[in-house]
Amino acid sequence: MLKKVLLALLALAVLGGGYLWLNRDRFVEDFNRQRAEEVRRFHAAGIEYGRNHDQQACLDKALTDFDTQCTGFECTVRYGQFLKACLDNASVAPAFCQEVPAFNEELTEEDKNWARQSCWGRDIRGEGCRLLMRQQQLFCSSDAAAAPGSLSAGQ
Repeated sequence: MLKKVLLALLALAVLGGGYLWLNRDRFVEDFNRQRAEEVRRFHAAGIEYGRNHDQQACLDKALTDFDTQCTGFECTVRYGQFLKACLDNASVAPAFCQEVPAFNEELTEEDKNWARQSCWGRDIRGEGCRLLMRQQQLFCSSDAAAAPGSLSAGQ
């Protein structure tokens, strides 16, 4: 009896695996379509929020929502899109870039410590917080920091 049950479970596993294998392209396409739609939605929300808020409010909202909604990789991507679009459209916050280290392609110990301390100071433990803080660094090191709305809404 046990052999029949195990054989039936094995047959189901093989059939299920075969079904997934044959339909993998559709699953990947659906997954990618859903992610792209999320990116568009968060980008649009960032533009809208940025039009009515300053740069500091954009960062605060992105970090708060990231911390309270979820903290995984997908959330980092979503809120990274939100933050970039928001900062590009927000009004200037005079102190927003003060004490933010210059962006470097290769992380320095100063960069790492600044991002870590910024996240811990907000009591955000998700690893993605540091990546969002890197976006602040990149933004503050760019020409867009002093010229809100200068980038096109489609970027």
